[in-house]
Amino acid sequence: MTSRDETEALSVAGEPSGALERHSSGEVSTKRPGAVDTAEEPSPDNRPHTRDLETSLTAEPATAPDTASDDGSDDGSEDGTPTGSGRRRRPLRTSLIALAAITVTAAAGVAATGAIGGDGNDSGGSAPSGPPATAKVERTTLTDTETVDGNLGYGDATTVQAPASASGTGEGQSGQDQSGQGQSGQSDQSGQGTSGAGSAGDGIVTWVPEEGKRIERGDTVYRVDQQRIPLLYGSFPLYRTLRSGSEGDDVEMLEKNLRALGYTGFTVDETYNSATAEAVKEWQDDLNREETGTVAAGDAVVADGARRVADVKASPGAALSGSVLSWTGTERIVGVDLDVQFEDLVEKGTEVTVELPDNTTVQAEVTDIGTPSTSKGDDSADGSGSGDSGSGDSDDKATLPVELTVKDQKGLGRYQAAAVQVTLKAESREDVLVVPVSALVAQRGGGYAVEVVTADGTEYRPVKLGMFADSKVEVSGKGIKEGTVVGVPK
Repeated sequence: MTSRDETEALSVAGEPSGALERHSSGEVSTKRPGAVDTAEEPSPDNRPHTRDLETSLTAEPATAPDTASDDGSDDGSEDGTPTGSGRRRRPLRTSLIALAAITVTAAAGVAATGAIGGDGNDSGGSAPSGPPATAKVERTTLTDTETVDGNLGYGDATTVQAPASASGTGEGQSGQDQSGQGQSGQSDQSGQGTSGAGSAGDGIVTWVPEEGKRIERGDTVYRVDQQRIPLLYGSFPLYRTLRSGSEGDDVEMLEKNLRALGYTGFTVDETYNSATAEAVKEWQDDLNREETGTVAAGDAVVADGARRVADVKASPGAALSGSVLSWTGTERIVGVDLDVQFEDLVEKGTEVTVELPDNTTVQAEVTDIGTPSTSKGDDSADGSGSGDSGSGDSDDKATLPVELTVKDQKGLGRYQAAAVQVTLKAESREDVLVVPVSALVAQRGGGYAVEVVTADGTEYRPVKLGMFADSKVEVSGKGIKEGTVVGVPK
């Protein structure tokens, strides 16, 4: 499997539409007053992407004045390698160091012109100048995030099918059950024949719900020959005729629904007895159906909870067959096709932030993680990719389907379907010292320093780098503490 680092590197050239974006969006200045123009500052339109800056780490950086490395420079990280937890870091975080490398041309100019501390060639009449702007070292919690595309909606729709032929279903659990599945006159007369829902084509659809309708337990899903077909809750459909003497978990499922609908006088268990039959007769009476005391496979539709009608496929007047309608859950959820390189950022229970089109946010929780799959471009399905494996592979994209549940449904407003942004927390560091990324200056011989403002002027102090996030970087080193004032570009 391709590692996250390899995947990141492969996506440098020409990221596709909908690619991941970073929250850490800070840009760094490449100039300071008095600096020698050693490199032209890229325009906003031509500024290199942070992932494209990885290669700049291999170039020899410009340096701060010699005094910067004379005082304890060995205490810092000689190669500028970030410190922190043992978590595997992404190239994107490392490439943020390259952002700082862009700014070191300013430090080189400062060293060359003697803008800080004087160059010794001018008379003592000019006072040393300080940095154009300053910032304080802060102690805070630094959180690295990844932002991915998501879709708000009601989830995948499932289809409600007309019941299969009554004579085609078997009941191998008991002799009583086998005799009651349309193979005897008694079964046909007492149960399925009256419901009209026992087999495909046994009735005419006389009513269907409108799109968007919410259907709960006991509500009518559709009508056949004006007979109501209600919704029951369960994990599997009714698949046989249930009557006195039947046993099994489908009996228990039916009895749980009868109890939830308010019918009593029986024990909820796996045995269908005369008490259960009496409760069924009461239920059938309320449905304006013949009181047979038996329940056929097509007498109800089973789902795992309340449903919302997504699409109506059958029309009143048509024979009952095929797809009747499709429906979804009743609560809006967020679906994400997550690049597999970020698989370690999600697990069931992970909390995320969802940004809606109006820039408001709601909290969500990962409730389901599917199986990774690879989607291909439309052209690859024609088989033309067999001779162009290089171009075909570029269209492949391994993704992980992730479902997010939003508890605060009111916070979603009136959005029924919308493209949203999902922020995943990649890593968090508590109680660390941070400075703006633009405050970093490369040292001669490797490593980084910050320009510290003191009562006597400024000096460069080496720092060891930690995590990058939100245009800030974790730093540590001798003389670096909360409140220390450092120079930054204006």
